[in-house]
Amino acid sequence: MVTLVLIRHGQSLWNAENKFTGWTDIGLSEKGIKEAQDAGKKLEDVSFDVVHTSALIRAQKTAEIIIEKNKKSKDIPVYKDKRLNERHYGSLQGLNKKDTAEKYGAEQVHIWRRSFDVPPPDGESLKMNAERTIPYFKENVIEDLKKGKNVLVSAHGNSLRSIVMYIENISKEDVVKLEIQTGVPRTYLFENNNFTRIND
Repeated sequence: MVTLVLIRHGQSLWNAENKFTGWTDIGLSEKGIKEAQDAGKKLEDVSFDVVHTSALIRAQKTAEIIIEKNKKSKDIPVYKDKRLNERHYGSLQGLNKKDTAEKYGAEQVHIWRRSFDVPPPDGESLKMNAERTIPYFKENVIEDLKKGKNVLVSAHGNSLRSIVMYIENISKEDVVKLEIQTGVPRTYLFENNNFTRIND
């Protein structure tokens, strides 16, 4: 059996300021760096063979910190691809979430943030995000797993929501409730083309 670990980047500077980030290339906060270090400690004995991450620095830095902490994984290939980017939040990017809720209503903002197929203004829905994330996951990550490689995927709340939705066969109704926490590893065993989650 081989191991797949999904991790949402540690808290970013804009997460800390409660802003919509999307494709804006924002670095990690001090808390985010600590979250990545803690994740690295939890994963220090996993022998990773390859890393897949997005084109955004917060996901790349999280992966870098985890691998630095790792006892068994040195000088491994890291693939960076924008298809693993967070979904694009369109005209909401850079806006404070609380202020946006006051302007448009909390229910509308919740729909933009958590629904499957309702995009924010000029942005991407989770469905649109999945249409680029899932093909990348199938073509690259699953292929690595089939070759017996242990894989770390460092990405974002929504790109990982779409991947988890696919792996765990979550319905578009139930995915609304799925939260991916910053800096918390989500680990699966892969065998015979099936995924088994092994942590909470």
